[in-house]
Amino acid sequence: MRVLITDPIADAGIDRLREAGHEAVTAYDIEGDALLEAVSDADALIVRSGTEVDAALFEAAPDLQIVGRAGIGVDNIDIDAATDHGVVVANAPEGNVRAAAEHTVGMAFAAARSIPQAHGRMAGGTWAKGEFLGTELNGKTLGIVGLGRVGQEAAKRLGSLGMELVAYDPYISEERAEQIGAELVDLEECIDRAEFLTVHVPLTDETEGLISDAELAQLEDGYVINVARGGVVDEGALAEAVEDGVVAGAALDVFAEEPLPADSPLRDVEDIVLTPHLGASTAEAQEHVAVATAEQVLAAFAGEPVMNALNAPSVDESAFPRIEPYLGLAQTAGRVAAELFDGRIEHIEVSYEGEIAEEDVELVTASAQQGAFAPLEWQVNSVNAPRVAEERGVDVTESKTRSSADFRSLLTVTVGDREEQSSSSSRTKSGDGEDELSVSGTLFTGDEPRLVSIDGYRVDALPHGHMLVAWNKDVPGVIGLIGSVLGEYDVNIAGMYNARGTIGGEALTVYSLDDDVPEAALSELEADSRIIDVTQLSL
Repeated sequence: MRVLITDPIADAGIDRLREAGHEAVTAYDIEGDALLEAVSDADALIVRSGTEVDAALFEAAPDLQIVGRAGIGVDNIDIDAATDHGVVVANAPEGNVRAAAEHTVGMAFAAARSIPQAHGRMAGGTWAKGEFLGTELNGKTLGIVGLGRVGQEAAKRLGSLGMELVAYDPYISEERAEQIGAELVDLEECIDRAEFLTVHVPLTDETEGLISDAELAQLEDGYVINVARGGVVDEGALAEAVEDGVVAGAALDVFAEEPLPADSPLRDVEDIVLTPHLGASTAEAQEHVAVATAEQVLAAFAGEPVMNALNAPSVDESAFPRIEPYLGLAQTAGRVAAELFDGRIEHIEVSYEGEIAEEDVELVTASAQQGAFAPLEWQVNSVNAPRVAEERGVDVTESKTRSSADFRSLLTVTVGDREEQSSSSSRTKSGDGEDELSVSGTLFTGDEPRLVSIDGYRVDALPHGHMLVAWNKDVPGVIGLIGSVLGEYDVNIAGMYNARGTIGGEALTVYSLDDDVPEAALSELEADSRIIDVTQLSL
């Protein structure tokens, strides 16, 4: 596989890819047409914040499986476009958490004690001891906007210095906040009580300009620290607030435009400390994120779950071996159900019975959707299958039952129209309506997948290779007819299973074949009045 790396990462990550037998190509500082040409034959792309990964890039990279972001922020990656093209986007959120949290602490001290300003005066030959009067962190209230990984680590470190912690984060529980030692409050109260305000949120439509004129006025005489993402703090408003003495000082490591423009108003305010996006710039952090990103690329190549995928179902690494055998089974069951269902698919239900119901099956359900949408003319995988369902108005439901009557575990994929979603779990080929159709599968000894029910008929079919599924009247001679026709066209039967509903009613037969069935043979079978329907599948 070919991995293109367009922003510098630590050698440890590149070495990991090459040791695994893949081609790792570095092409730093490229953009525009050169970037599109370089990525055209790439199977994976690794970036940091310097590469713009947009819809045009995904259009130019038909083989791309994964984009790995060696770091946390992904605002330079069009995740919607990635999902539409079935490309996994994964970041490395753990590797630089400690580094960013430590930089936050350093910036807090730098702002509170005017350390860079004092150094500058000393370097210029001035002993300005009487010009700098700092403030201690001990006993002050720290307001934390965003209590994610970095926010929590910064809270622990600054809390240990004797600071009182209040936090705003609508996506964290009060219990978790209490464990960290923080009081969870709304944004207004967080800013109102804070003497130091540190920001740890991603840049989104909701967070852009989150800290602006009104919030800075509320923070009166306090300090602002931002080691998260540029644009969350209104830079013009902050420069004015510090210059006018509304805010005592600030320390920023990230900016709305990077590198920071020469005419930025932030440069002209002495009480604002500026660093050039150094939050993750430690040797340890760079090695951690490089290796973590490489490992996720390797997982994608191996068809394993990508632990930090942002647009695909993921699963805990320890649980993956238990669900892995069901991924292919679910995909096959979904595909068989979709190809046998002769109608518009408006809902998909994936049900789990027995031991499998105790697992995290989000990835399995995505695989079932992947199979159901396989007949579409363009690529569908477990990344974009949920998006395809949403765009096409297909309802997807999941159900679990811990008990199973006949198997230790049973997986069933049902497809059908929305109106009949709660009716019978199977449909009849001879009926007037095409309500829904179910296909069930399980694992036999040694994790061998089997289809054990199709359209309500009990079968025992190996879900691979060439298959022929025939609905027919339960009368003498039908199986002989099918065998004879297949023989005439030199199609060998490797195995078969016949099931019927009632004597003299209808039956279903599944044939495992060594070859495709010619169209002429199918037409000959369909011409016989005893054959209700016959469908060929290639799995």
